[in-house]
Amino acid sequence: MTRIAIVNYLNTKPFLYGIRQHGLDHNSEFEFHYHFPAKCAQAIIQGDAEIGLIPVAVLPELDSYEIVGNTCIGADGKVDSVLIVSNQPLDEIHTVWLDYQSRTSVALCKILLRDFWKRQVVFRDAGEQYLNQIGTNEAAVVIGDRAFDAAIQFKFSYDLAEAWKLFTGLPFVFALWVSRVPVSPEISKTLNDAFLTGILHREEAAEEIEMLYPQHYSVRNYLTQSISYIFDEDKKKGLETFLSLLSKS
Repeated sequence: MTRIAIVNYLNTKPFLYGIRQHGLDHNSEFEFHYHFPAKCAQAIIQGDAEIGLIPVAVLPELDSYEIVGNTCIGADGKVDSVLIVSNQPLDEIHTVWLDYQSRTSVALCKILLRDFWKRQVVFRDAGEQYLNQIGTNEAAVVIGDRAFDAAIQFKFSYDLAEAWKLFTGLPFVFALWVSRVPVSPEISKTLNDAFLTGILHREEAAEEIEMLYPQHYSVRNYLTQSISYIFDEDKKKGLETFLSLLSKS
């Protein structure tokens, strides 16, 4: 049995749709485990899963790995679900709280503050209720579905994928399907075919769940416009640039 760690956020709903359409959720060859991104990384590092949709910031920590298929969680510009939020402009911020669910977005935030916004701030690790505790001259990194409400809860929000695009001219990759053990071509193709099916049917995936999300936000636009799912050559360049900058942190 192949154990698979997958992020349980809105942006993975097309993957889940494809998994169901291909019947993999009832296939005894696969066992799916649902986590937030940092937990997916932990599952791969600790050997609790063979394949995972993991934050790309974890890749330098792996002795060896292989990328499974050609899909990812990425963005070519504004992504809407990876933000710095605050009640003061960024140039007045002294402290940034770091989302405990994130690895890649936290690293991206640090790189952008250092190299793009040229700001020196204090970073603090956040707990579960941190968005209710943001003080004056403080900001927070927030990722995933919680970002939709945070964007209207706070006076200022800064989209990290949009800032990355302005900084580098490249798209950004937040997470990739990765295995630390050899994966057979058959398993890789089975999974990738399911993921591609979900990507091709993003609108249907959106229809299934849009009533569960805030009315002020378009699930359809998010899945079809904000998230870019194919790990193409431009995203490979974006990933290489990110990992190079990460190595200087």
